[in-house]
Amino acid sequence: MIELFQNLLVGTLILIGAFFAFAASIGLLRLPDLYTRMHAASKTGTLGSGAMLIALAVYTEDHATASRALAAIVFLLLTAPISAHLLAKAAYAAGYRLWSGSVHDDMATEKVSDVERPDEIS
Repeated sequence: MIELFQNLLVGTLILIGAFFAFAASIGLLRLPDLYTRMHAASKTGTLGSGAMLIALAVYTEDHATASRALAAIVFLLLTAPISAHLLAKAAYAAGYRLWSGSVHDDMATEKVSDVERPDEIS
């Protein structure tokens, strides 16, 4: 009975992870600009990968594999939002502008002196 519940849980988590990975790939193809594509890739990709890694941790009987899967989830949750934010900020500084249908550009209202530049960091 416990094995049946475990298999159902693992199958459900893999399907959820596959759905979010599929949603991330659709977002990369359909969204209009770099920033919304990055958002889709970082959020749904992280959630999809996390669900699949939880399925691995539940399914495996090896504690080393389960702990590595859980550590990978923590690593993804800590690094994906930060890297997406820094990439978006660098893309904006390089001149990639928002989609013309965007409602508001918060970065355009900031003063140039407020934006950190790599050569000015002490």
